[in-house]
Amino acid sequence: MISSPGVLINILFFVWFLALTAFVLRFYFYYSRLVKNGKSESLVSLLDKLLAEQKNNKNGIAKLQELCDTLENEGKLHIQKIGLVRFNPFKDTGGDQSFILALVDGDNSGVVISSLHTRTGTRWYAKQVKRGKGLEYELSEEEVKALKGAKILADKTKKDE
Repeated sequence: MISSPGVLINILFFVWFLALTAFVLRFYFYYSRLVKNGKSESLVSLLDKLLAEQKNNKNGIAKLQELCDTLENEGKLHIQKIGLVRFNPFKDTGGDQSFILALVDGDNSGVVISSLHTRTGTRWYAKQVKRGKGLEYELSEEEVKALKGAKILADKTKKDE
């Protein structure tokens, strides 16, 4: 086998030299790949540029989040729920010619439009709704059904998405 301790030390140094060479080559190739696009830039200036871009991206994301929150809050004010109930209010007319249409936003505020059909004509009524309750006038049973139908339809649509 190996008879002298000098040969053993030389082999250990050779292995150590190979390991260090592999490490330095790996670092060199990584560094050259990192600064390849920067060409004459130093690693420090390249990292500073990356940090500045990250800060800009963070600011941009914060602005986008703020815009999304604003749009979401404004979107609650638009008509989101629609309910329709057809019915026959009078015994002397045939079919469900009359109807109630509920148009409300995300907060159940909006308008309920009623159309009552009789033999002599059709009459239209509108009631303002705030948070599911009539503002100036009480809601009829059919109007409450239309509001509930609008809520159920909106919930079903959200589940389907």
